[in-house]
Amino acid sequence: MTALFIIIIALLLLVLVLQVMHSRQHARQLKYIHTKLESIVERGSHERLLLMSSSPELQILLTDLNRLLDVNHKGAVERARLEKSMRSMLANISHDLKTPLTVVLGYIETLLHDKDMPMEEQERILRTIHAKAGEVITLMNRFFDLAKLESGDRDIPLSRVELGEVCRRNILAFYDILSAKGADVQIEIPDEPLYMMGNDDALDRVLSNLLSNAIAYGDAGGALGLKLYSDAGQVCIEVWDRGKGIAEGHEDKVFERLYTLEDSRNRDYQGSGLGLTITKRLTEQMNGRISLSSKPYVRTAFTLSFQRLTF
Repeated sequence: MTALFIIIIALLLLVLVLQVMHSRQHARQLKYIHTKLESIVERGSHERLLLMSSSPELQILLTDLNRLLDVNHKGAVERARLEKSMRSMLANISHDLKTPLTVVLGYIETLLHDKDMPMEEQERILRTIHAKAGEVITLMNRFFDLAKLESGDRDIPLSRVELGEVCRRNILAFYDILSAKGADVQIEIPDEPLYMMGNDDALDRVLSNLLSNAIAYGDAGGALGLKLYSDAGQVCIEVWDRGKGIAEGHEDKVFERLYTLEDSRNRDYQGSGLGLTITKRLTEQMNGRISLSSKPYVRTAFTLSFQRLTF
């Protein structure tokens, strides 16, 4: 009986020793995880927690921690991208506001210092000041429009819209400009009515932006087209030109805030870089999408796609 009691005591002691050793091993592993995790977070590295362990619970913990590290890394990359975009945006805003304001200030100083300026010259300068002030107001309105669209503060009510009428109305609005340029205008609008759930004002803004863009950047190609068609339950509007187009690798960037081509900083290609961003946001609010395909001096096309209404 005494021998059996001693054996039991020995086994219990052995189990206790094993539990203590196992607990110490867990403590060392948890300390390693804590130290390594702290180092990864402080340095912002893309390392992962690697640890051999026979504990299923610890393996689950490591898996979850590595997932959190992935999320944190993606968030850091996105924050860096947004910060870079914000710096670029602020630089472009400064440039676009500074240019007309510098002209305005320069002309005002001229008026103040030249007391003998002929009346005709004064009137010409005042008209220029008025035009430049209008540019600033237009630019600021675009900033506010985009801010409202992206914050969801601007409600766009949708109703049944016939796109043939919308396309005709908008191409006619640019008739005088296109005639003056002698552009070859190709219009394809079917006689069959094509309907969608949209908003007339938003569609006018979208098409006006796309047509203005095609005229400004596609002028060298001498041709511009507007095509309305249906395809697999979708109704599509395509605005195309044969101008300088968009270089490969820049197709997605044209929809970013304040993205502009290098030539848009030249006198003949001035723009705020907001038009296509607003166009994309308005299109999305009407449950549509916009895409771009471009082959410089061959064909550059923006295509709007919406769900077609059949009643």
